[in-house]
Amino acid sequence: MLNKVKNCRNDAGLTQKQLAELVSVSQRTIISLEKGQYKPSIMLAYRLACVFKTTVEDLFCLEENNKMEVSQFEDL
Repeated sequence: MLNKVKNCRNDAGLTQKQLAELVSVSQRTIISLEKGQYKPSIMLAYRLACVFKTTVEDLFCLEENNKMEVSQFEDL
């Protein structure tokens, strides 16, 4: 899953630990999110978007992710 969590975190000058504390998750969750290995709950996605003053759709590149999923099915 494409996302902008790492870029937004770096732009905000936050460490992974600081971001984790702001959104009430573990640092491991933030690491997994940044690597695209974890899909957040809607509430976590919302809290992250609020921290970065953006939308869930923009933070998690939903349009790009949807295009990728559609193209995967076109190859079948």
